[in-house]
Amino acid sequence: MNKALTRRILWGLATTLLALVSSATPALERTVPSTADHKRFEELQGPFDSGPDVTEACLGCHTEAADQLQATTHWTWEYLHPETRQLLGKRHVVNSFCGSVASNEPFCTSCHTGYGWKDMRQEPPIANNRVDCLVCHDTTGDYWKSPTGAGHPAYELLDPADEGARQPPDLARVAQHIGPSDKQNCGSCHFYGGGDDGVKHGDLDSSLINAPLSLDVHMSANGADLACADCHTTSAHSVSGSRYLATARDTQGIDVPGHTDFSRASCESCHGVEPHGSTKLNEHVDQVACQSCHIPEFARGGVATRTWWD
Repeated sequence: MNKALTRRILWGLATTLLALVSSATPALERTVPSTADHKRFEELQGPFDSGPDVTEACLGCHTEAADQLQATTHWTWEYLHPETRQLLGKRHVVNSFCGSVASNEPFCTSCHTGYGWKDMRQEPPIANNRVDCLVCHDTTGDYWKSPTGAGHPAYELLDPADEGARQPPDLARVAQHIGPSDKQNCGSCHFYGGGDDGVKHGDLDSSLINAPLSLDVHMSANGADLACADCHTTSAHSVSGSRYLATARDTQGIDVPGHTDFSRASCESCHGVEPHGSTKLNEHVDQVACQSCHIPEFARGGVATRTWWD
């Protein structure tokens, strides 16, 4: 059997299985139930005075989690490019529309996966209890960080005179309701980068949380109903995909055991290297990025984006 036919068979089986699973049950029902009910853990009953106090409780069971996270770019905000040897990352570059972070560290680091990083000329605090478990694993939607708190959540009302002010999160309740990362978790930072909804990227904004099928076939509940982590898979808290070393074309195709990277975050890792029924269209895949045809516009979900910031 030649390789092209083998790929077609594998692709057909994969797409058929995805269609059957997606149409049969919602994504939340497909999730394997946790073997632990965190509401029953004595260590999580609280009350907690701070985010680091919650992390101390988490690390009592998840003993390696902090060390794992602190080795990732979500923690270091650094990236040593393996080819050019440039030291990149948010700490070192003029970061898109965000500009330089040097004058506004507490605001920028409100999206850091840790607590208390106030001076980005120094390393982030490396104490294990400075890791923020809740920002990625909260399932209540009630956990939020203070805009100028250097990663800490709000511990009291930011404006006591404002009767409609958002209440500080109940840390004990959030700690008892944690789970796998969903769109809301990733979006709490990635949708609002640059200071507002959709400003920084144009393809990432709050419209993806309840996306209609016309906006995104992958994330829509009427489509594949995927979360970010379904493609940006994670190993030891390191998330696949890189803006500095993007995979323009995945020549290995469908993601199966044996791949050298064993990660998704590319179109081909799900759709294969010959995704079209037409041979002529598949010839285009060798040179033309999938996005060129399949993402012809951005900021399409009703959330405006900034296109010029001088």
